[in-house]
Amino acid sequence: MCISTIRAYRLRQPFVEGPYKMSKGRAADAFDAVIVSLTSDTGITGWGEMAPLGTFYSAAFAAGAEAGVAEIAPHLLGRDPQAVAQLGRLMDVVFKGHPYVKSAIDMACCDLAARAAQVPLVTFLGGREGETVELYKVVTHGSVDAMAKLARRITGEGFNRIQVKVGGDVRSDIERAAAVADAVPKGTVIFCDANAGWTPFQARQFADASRAIDYVFEQPCPTIDECLSVRRAVDKPMVLDESVTGLEDLLAIHHKGAADGLTLKISRIGGVSKTRSLRDLAVDLGFMVTVEDTGGAEIDTAAMAHLSLSTPEERRLHAIAFHEWVTVKTAKSPPPVKGNRMGIPDGPGLGIDVLPERLGKPFLELSERP
Repeated sequence: MCISTIRAYRLRQPFVEGPYKMSKGRAADAFDAVIVSLTSDTGITGWGEMAPLGTFYSAAFAAGAEAGVAEIAPHLLGRDPQAVAQLGRLMDVVFKGHPYVKSAIDMACCDLAARAAQVPLVTFLGGREGETVELYKVVTHGSVDAMAKLARRITGEGFNRIQVKVGGDVRSDIERAAAVADAVPKGTVIFCDANAGWTPFQARQFADASRAIDYVFEQPCPTIDECLSVRRAVDKPMVLDESVTGLEDLLAIHHKGAADGLTLKISRIGGVSKTRSLRDLAVDLGFMVTVEDTGGAEIDTAAMAHLSLSTPEERRLHAIAFHEWVTVKTAKSPPPVKGNRMGIPDGPGLGIDVLPERLGKPFLELSERP
């Protein structure tokens, strides 16, 4: 089997509920997705997607992914898509760094290989661990009253896990966190996520003033060492997200004891296969793990669901249903969501049926000469 055709698309995915707001005025009103399809000489197609959250969240942007995919794609024609690790090494040789550029390609390879084997992707990733994964929802940054109102609405819909965006003015964020905690039912799992927005000084101010609130502290500062300095001064569990970009980061976090949990973003790490490797190591090292991505619709969410449900239940934190965030629908049979839990689609590979006609005209189309 070999890759005979490669297509790539750029698709804007507006948010259902308007702009997504973080601290310091950071906001986006859509995901800007790059979607890749790889078709084999046997007629099987695999799909992949990456979608950065604006240009402020990760060291990634859609125009960069578009340009990078066009550079890498010619090197993949004629290659065996089932040799996923080999293709990953090839991409690293011909295009140094920029893991987000390679993410959708790797995802498409994994999907194609699993479809060719007639097994769901979750089987390739270690086997299914449970039927569904619990979802969380985000309380985006805003006024104290608006955040408390949103938190009440989310928990009123049956969600028991919320992520509260902080990382701005410390005193105001202390009020925000307290108001949200007062607004939700007792026992609600709260993550206070600063998205690396604070200095250690500010993070310790927040932690000291919010000791009475039961929450998990997520990525208070930009670097591992800064987060570690905060961790030493607080009595809350800590999860790191932006700090995890590869194996060296994971090992440093473990060696220093800088966190209790990790959030692994597929595009930040470079694709499904590399995320699976880090996920397995994180589990073996005793971390709690969330597997998600920076954004996307049905394709990316399906990959997130397969990775989440192949993570041991006792080490799994939660997941997010990004395909419900956006107004566009790119596939049939998306990851099924019932209440506050998400499963994986039935069928081989990702299990979804992508609708190419909804993706627009490809910006790249290459075929191997007969």
